[in-house]
Amino acid sequence: MNRVWRLALAAAFLLALFAVPAHAAGRAECRSVPSKILARPVAYCVLLPPSYDSEKARRYPVLYFLHGLGQNEQALLDSGGWNLIQDLWDQKRIGEFVIAAPNGGRSFFINSRDGRQRYEDFLVKEFMPFIETHYRARDGHRNRGITGMSMGGYGALHLAFRHPELFGSVSAHSAALIANLPRGNLGDSGEAAVSLALGGAFGTPFDRAFWDRNSPFTLARIGPRPTGLHVYFDCGTEDDFGFNRGAQAFHDLLVSRGIPHEFHLYPGRHDLSYFAEHLPASLEFQSRSFFH
Repeated sequence: MNRVWRLALAAAFLLALFAVPAHAAGRAECRSVPSKILARPVAYCVLLPPSYDSEKARRYPVLYFLHGLGQNEQALLDSGGWNLIQDLWDQKRIGEFVIAAPNGGRSFFINSRDGRQRYEDFLVKEFMPFIETHYRARDGHRNRGITGMSMGGYGALHLAFRHPELFGSVSAHSAALIANLPRGNLGDSGEAAVSLALGGAFGTPFDRAFWDRNSPFTLARIGPRPTGLHVYFDCGTEDDFGFNRGAQAFHDLLVSRGIPHEFHLYPGRHDLSYFAEHLPASLEFQSRSFFH
């Protein structure tokens, strides 16, 4: 009997050792891209789907992910988002696409007021072409989406409504949407505090007119009505910065302009637990846009 048990244990060990997983895992790589516009290299991470290395002739849609203020290009890796994405691939809840995440610093992903950090130009003219030539990307704006959280949600909506010809889809979680900044003279200390809170991209001291020109509200209100752009955004009802009020106002604006979109307010605050809970919904939204 002891010999039988030893043989059984040995067989079980060999099966475990050589077993093939049900689903091959994707992989992540983090590198940098040179930038003439920013005069420095910019770090990025790219998340590659399970079939990327085995199906060498296959091309993929690309989703650009923009992180929040205080984060960097590794936000999805640090937050557990990468594990969640792999689970969604394993469960066939989303199709396979490349996810590219650049380090945006505190830029809000726009060209800064002082002109020193032309981050929007870098994204559109350097980063996106780099990703789509160095990784096997499908052609056409329908195969290009953009998404983000908080500061990155603002950036995603800004870029999609500024350049609707470049993107087929946009999504945002807890985007830094402010329908109406407080009017009146805030004083030097107040303006400095606003500049600090918003990363300095909008001028130091804070330039209200520059903020208004770049706001997704302004772009959606006076810009051309985007044709074929799929739009999704959500926010927590207890958002720490009150961005839920901005999200509701942005929804109301899109409704008034007849711009189709999907919008949700869910219970939750402005934190990673809210983002992790609702990230699958926007990834499924992006997948539907890519593959249906």
